[in-house]
Amino acid sequence: MKKPAGAPKQTAVAVPAKTAAKQALPETTEGFPWPSAHEIKKESNPFTDRDWRMLVYAWSGMLVRFAIIFTLGFSVYQFLANQEQKRVEQTMSLVELWETKDYQQAQRALKDRLAALNAKYDNLLSANPSSTEEQVFRQRIGIEAMSASGGDMPLADFNENFDRIVYFLNRLSFCVDGDLCSRKVTDAYFRDYAVSFWSYFAGYIDRQRKAGSPTFATAIEAYVRSGQPSAETK
Repeated sequence: MKKPAGAPKQTAVAVPAKTAAKQALPETTEGFPWPSAHEIKKESNPFTDRDWRMLVYAWSGMLVRFAIIFTLGFSVYQFLANQEQKRVEQTMSLVELWETKDYQQAQRALKDRLAALNAKYDNLLSANPSSTEEQVFRQRIGIEAMSASGGDMPLADFNENFDRIVYFLNRLSFCVDGDLCSRKVTDAYFRDYAVSFWSYFAGYIDRQRKAGSPTFATAIEAYVRSGQPSAETK
């Protein structure tokens, strides 16, 4: 009989040695190399180029830029001119309103009442009054004008005319303050009247504010005081 074969012998497999560590790259302080001088090319100036095509291109481009700048500037100027024209038109519409029958009547009512009171108390004012004395005198005239004994017209009718003037001057002031009216045209037509009105009725308006109407005629006051010396508008 044959002997059973023994267990097969395992052949030892040789383990390869670990790969040697990679060598580190040497440190260097050098960056990208500077380009040499002969590699730098100067950009050509198209305005001095000998090629006529480049000259045409350069000058035409310059003309186009100037045309664009001029067009933009003219557009801005035209826009501002149109805006001012609209303000003038709005102001002239107020001028037309001021010249209507109702407002003409209100103006006459105030003028006649103040003229009568000025004549009545003329002796109370010195021949050469100071600005303060004249201011106090006018405010007293205005306060009396708003009383029942201030004139021949019944007080209720006079108050109606007075309120109409206050409404108009407030509206005028709002228009100027909101940049909807031309200040130059507005001043030419209405400033003297508004300053005169305020000089007479500022005292009465102050009383009305203290009596419970704190915003009464504030727009008129703002318009009168704008651009005026403090001595004239207090």
